[in-house]
Amino acid sequence: MAQEEDKHSLEAKFAAAVKVIRSLPEEGTFQPSDDMMLMFYSYYKQATIGPCSIPRPTGFWDTRGKAKWYAFIMKYDKGGSHEELY
Repeated sequence: MAQEEDKHSLEAKFAAAVKVIRSLPEEGTFQPSDDMMLMFYSYYKQATIGPCSIPRPTGFWDTRGKAKWYAFIMKYDKGGSHEELY
């Protein structure tokens, strides 16, 4: 029963954290860096999806998609640098 309460508490904390990050105003006083947002994205994907099964974006101009993919795959699958992914 205590484990179930801990699980619900953890899920509530996770949901609250996601809500805070998603509600940050674009022109607000706190502007997280791109690296910080990629870290949040990678943790979110790891928690909600698990291992990265999304293929690497191939479009030359899709730099945002590639950065998100790198963050996700490095966090879960590789834990290494960009160079190790090639």
